[in-house]
Amino acid sequence: MASKSTSMPSIFLAHGAPPLLDDAVWMAELKRWADAMPRPKAILMISAHWERRPVTLGATTPVPLIYDFYGFPERYYATKYPAPGAPALAARVKELLRGQPVADAPDRGLDHGAYVPLIAMYPGADVPVLQMSIPTMDPKELVALGRVLAPLREEGVLIVGSGFIVHNLRAMRPGSSTIPSWASEFDAWAGQALEKRDVDALVEYRHIAPGVDMALPTHEHFVPVLVALGASIDRSERVSFPIMGNWFGAFTKRSVEFG
Repeated sequence: MASKSTSMPSIFLAHGAPPLLDDAVWMAELKRWADAMPRPKAILMISAHWERRPVTLGATTPVPLIYDFYGFPERYYATKYPAPGAPALAARVKELLRGQPVADAPDRGLDHGAYVPLIAMYPGADVPVLQMSIPTMDPKELVALGRVLAPLREEGVLIVGSGFIVHNLRAMRPGSSTIPSWASEFDAWAGQALEKRDVDALVEYRHIAPGVDMALPTHEHFVPVLVALGASIDRSERVSFPIMGNWFGAFTKRSVEFG
């Protein structure tokens, strides 16, 4: 992993759910985004669907996917994404985090927050992928984690936070294209803070952001963006939003590219 490559961005994406695989528009948006970026040597994935302390690294050899969802049509449980493991990336992450505890979970496959968007972006399943757990919900610690991981960008690694800027399952309205005011207000606030890379505001988002209690009844889907942000804060680079919109009224598709 020490060999240099084209600098990669760090990104945050809205990962949908298994039905994203049937959403031709969203799948195409993700594919166009991937095609517009340099091709990564490997992907470090931080998904909302794996919380574990300390930092834990998933399988580095191919193992079955995790179908961490319920009540969906049977075809979604037959989905495959046999991406290569990334043992060299795992070793490099441990090197960067030296002095901090890091655990291994060699039987832990990719969850749907990882493989669903990757099927759209890299459908050939030919880019090595390593999933890393979210070790804390503390915003400051997650920004610091991203900052430590930032050198991976110069080594051809795409750092991906996967979740949702707005995520409220209780307010989900299938088929609705109308976004509630609390969702649009929080999404707009987060977009402005991210565009400015306003670390101070984003670290305090739970206390100062409009609509936050409705937009995020729980916080695991939002905090991966803080890791992606942390991998950007020591650089002078643009922030863009390659995918926008809302999904089922209670989720926003805002995705972020730093770089």
